Amino acid sequence: MKKEMSSFDVRSVVTEMAALEDAHLDKIFQWGAGNVLFRINTKDGKKDLFFRDKRWLYLSPDRPDTPVIPTSFATFLRKYLTNARVGKASQVGFDRIVLLEVFKANGEYQLVFEMFGGGNVLLVQNGTIVNCLTQRTFRDRATRPGEPYIVPKERFNPVTAAEPEFGAVFRSSAADTVRTLATVTNLGGQYAEEVCRRAGVDKTVPAKEVGDENVAKLYAALRGIVGQITGEPRPTVFRQGGAIVDIAPVDLHIYDDCEKETVPTVSEAIGRYLAEHDRKTEEELTDPEIEKLKKRVEKQQETVEAYRAEAARLKTHADGLYSDYQKTAELLEVLAAQAPKLTWEKLKTGALKIPYVEDLDAEHGTVTAELGGNTVTLDYRLSVDANASAIYARSKTEGEKGNKAAVALQESLDELDRKQKGFDRKKAADLGKAAPTKHFWFEVFKWFITSGGRLCIAGRDTHSNDSIVKKHLKEPDIYAHADIHGAPSVILKDGLNAAPEEHREACWFALAQSKAWTAGTPEGGAFWTYPDQVSKTPNAGEFVPRGAFIIRGKRNYEYHLPLELGVGEVFYQSERKIMCAPTPLLEKDSDRYYVIRPAKKKNGQLNGELARQFNVPEEEISRIMPPGGYEITKKIWPVETAENEEVTNPSDR
Repeated sequence: MKKEMSSFDVRSVVTEMAALEDAHLDKIFQWGAGNVLFRINTKDGKKDLFFRDKRWLYLSPDRPDTPVIPTSFATFLRKYLTNARVGKASQVGFDRIVLLEVFKANGEYQLVFEMFGGGNVLLVQNGTIVNCLTQRTFRDRATRPGEPYIVPKERFNPVTAAEPEFGAVFRSSAADTVRTLATVTNLGGQYAEEVCRRAGVDKTVPAKEVGDENVAKLYAALRGIVGQITGEPRPTVFRQGGAIVDIAPVDLHIYDDCEKETVPTVSEAIGRYLAEHDRKTEEELTDPEIEKLKKRVEKQQETVEAYRAEAARLKTHADGLYSDYQKTAELLEVLAAQAPKLTWEKLKTGALKIPYVEDLDAEHGTVTAELGGNTVTLDYRLSVDANASAIYARSKTEGEKGNKAAVALQESLDELDRKQKGFDRKKAADLGKAAPTKHFWFEVFKWFITSGGRLCIAGRDTHSNDSIVKKHLKEPDIYAHADIHGAPSVILKDGLNAAPEEHREACWFALAQSKAWTAGTPEGGAFWTYPDQVSKTPNAGEFVPRGAFIIRGKRNYEYHLPLELGVGEVFYQSERKIMCAPTPLLEKDSDRYYVIRPAKKKNGQLNGELARQFNVPEEEISRIMPPGGYEITKKIWPVETAENEEVTNPSDR
């Protein structure tokens, strides 16, 4: 797998960088282990010159994720180079070094990109290093601010060498032909193989034993490659089994057994190659401890649910005995009276003639019957109260087991959260991408935090609409909904103690997350009710589909709710989150937010833009947005002054 650029790749990218000449530098970003991006304003729009992983330099075909807060190195470069005019780009000899001229009113600079020996970006003025990404000391030079910039000793240049010079250097090697071409003549392994293939020369023959005729063929093949790259480049992506195995500025014969795809530029070829590499790396990056912990959590969750379900079942059975007390008492009295008189077989035969009796175990003194709407097994030697007490005791025992299991589960979840958070940051750093924020349990639903600090959650689909009411609607909460088909169920936690403006916020959210958004209406209404008004039990002759509920009693309406939301940065439990909520909340609680309204357009590009601005994965944005398209109507964001101070920009976008 290709791990770095070849000198021929560098030469081709330098040619493509001619499109940047006379453009102006806009912003500079730096993140990760060695990613520096220069956003440049050209006559054809913004272009990104991306120095990635200290090994790749190219004009990125995609807009990479960039951090919101600049690093000290990026801030330094911005101070010197913002709005600077870009000059010519050049390659130093045949080495992987690129010099880019940059002009400011106070002087001329050079941006130096080194793609060898660990890689580096240096800002140089009048031959002196002003600053650099990596400070190092070598045997013959130092890359530190204040030190003179010394170009590494130039290696053999096969592009400009005449045939006699090439032949002399080639024959000076004690290695075989292909190794000599790769190292001594500075072609690298990829092009050494290609030259041998094109020349028809055995690559295993020692260089000293290659005849004059074959040396001439090798030189001619080299000149042919150089001529194609400089005169008629044909950037090509080589695939095997659908995966990219290499890229080059020209078609290479060594990949004749591969699928070949011609692309417009070498930069685009590099961009495709690295994007595919990122996807594979992301899929392969797993932590065995985390996977093991996830399996443990899954089993513990099943255990907790099983204990609690059994506790609830037993309590329901005990409650049912009292709701059907007379019937239960009569059954127990009859069986207790007849048991000493009859054989076990006759007792069972007689008991099964009772319509609601399902089974009788005379040996253990138990009867199973339909009582209080439940199938329950009782000891007919005991009274109703004694049976109910025994069932209640078993329910309590199961509940205590469930509580202990829940404590163990929470400990595992906390451990998983810590490990996952650390792993996600490492993974994001490795991939040069934005790290996800902390994940909370309620993010499986749509959510926001009200002006009073209360959690409000909404279903995403019919399944979660059912789940949200059955599992999370409790006595102190309120239920909000919009009179629109397909609107989500919304729950404001502790809503009975909330202020009226919080009730309005919940209704606002219910409307905005409904199909009213996709319809594009400017405003609408929604209502809220108490928990005991929400039921799954239909009226006679009616049917309640999945995700829907029956509302009985008075509905408290909120009218003139605008179809508008804010998307901004907030802090919840000291953790940074990106929240989509009614606009007044973001105006009150956020320094960085956007205002959005319905629009007939696709969300993909805007989701990506917001993800880059907030420095979070795009998935975090897409999961919180309302259904349907949207447009940004206002942007409130700190802007940097010339002195790197921050002020709030209140202007509309």
